Amino acid sequence: MLDQYALVDAQFPWFFPLFAFIFGAAIGSFLNVCIYRIPKEVSVITPPSHCACGKPIAWYDNVPILSWIFLRGKARCCGQGFSVRYPIIEALTGLLFLLCWLSFVPGKAVAGMFFCAIMICASFIDLDEMIIPDRFTIGGFVSGLLLALAFPSLHGFAGNIYLLDSLRSVVVAMQGALVGSALVLWIGLLAEVVLRKEAMGFGDVKLLGAIGAFCGWKGAVFSIFGGAILGTIGVGVYLVFRLFAKDNDKEANPSVETSVKTDAEVDEEQSDALIGKQVPFGPMLAAAGLLYFFFLHRQVDRYFADIAILLSF
Repeated sequence: MLDQYALVDAQFPWFFPLFAFIFGAAIGSFLNVCIYRIPKEVSVITPPSHCACGKPIAWYDNVPILSWIFLRGKARCCGQGFSVRYPIIEALTGLLFLLCWLSFVPGKAVAGMFFCAIMICASFIDLDEMIIPDRFTIGGFVSGLLLALAFPSLHGFAGNIYLLDSLRSVVVAMQGALVGSALVLWIGLLAEVVLRKEAMGFGDVKLLGAIGAFCGWKGAVFSIFGGAILGTIGVGVYLVFRLFAKDNDKEANPSVETSVKTDAEVDEEQSDALIGKQVPFGPMLAAAGLLYFFFLHRQVDRYFADIAILLSF
């Protein structure tokens, strides 16, 4: 089996990466269904995909990415437009699956594909509904443990004794889940005491447990602080976008009367609009977890190792 894989890879080096992308895009199409139906507690199997007008979608109109392009974002049956988010999620999933295959050994690549799919679903559902269903948090935690057992390379164990490597990998996954979820839980509780209101949903706590199962405790800790940085950047971009949008509105409608509020008052109102407003933290945690998983694990692990050396003196 391995010889056949090596032969195909040698003769056609593009085959497995292309398959990984196409397979990821197809999974992304299914994730679109999950993101839409699971919060509504509707089966993701039945009924089959159908248009908003109620008519079923033919298989040739349900090809990932390509169907949206060929149909120009409109349903064939009724001409009603459908969101560009569908092909974006399909392309994103395909690219992440491709990155998994190109970055890791096959075992870790397969585990990484599960991780990416879980993070994508959790993130977009959190953006839409401000909830993260247990099947992606607790389910992600259980999946991480099982995949760590099946593929010890997920946590860097690739020795000669498979059973021993599997047990070590599971220990790392369990440690990551417990440390990560406990840390974010205490951060949320302390923030709740300071702010006198709920600062973090319990879904975020469970999601970090799932991230820890796939990334270990170092990845889980990084996801907390990395997610906070990404959230801060996102809020900054949002404020800049609002500022430019307001300036454009003024230029487009110079005759419209404006209020007599000063610029300082307007800026204060824009800032107050974000204070006290619930912002989904799950997508930031997921993005930080994926950054660690693909790109930053060596640097972050080295950083923690340096800290351990300093503390040992």
